[in-house]
Amino acid sequence: MTGPHPPRPGAGTPAGRPPVDGNAAAGLLGEVLAVEVTTAVAECRGCGAHAPLAQAVVEVDAAGALVRCRGCTRTLLTVLHVPGGVRLEVGCLAALTGAAPTGGAPGAGG
Repeated sequence: MTGPHPPRPGAGTPAGRPPVDGNAAAGLLGEVLAVEVTTAVAECRGCGAHAPLAQAVVEVDAAGALVRCRGCTRTLLTVLHVPGGVRLEVGCLAALTGAAPTGGAPGAGG
């Protein structure tokens, strides 16, 4: 039998709560994707460099864009035009960290 297996009875997350489906990540992913991407800091898994994405080396053509680490030239990510949309392929991008959109995070005081 192939494919993912359902959680074992009694199994949970490290916090002790049962796992849920991918919809639970939608809010967090929305926060990541709502940042000002040019100022978001990219971390390269290849060399460990941390720099704003705007400082990356980018090769652009009709198919899309190849985003490389300025420090080691490894591919951080690739953005491709595909039928019906856009495809993001993550390469050596270990993390992308950005500030909360103007207005702060939901529930933040001030």
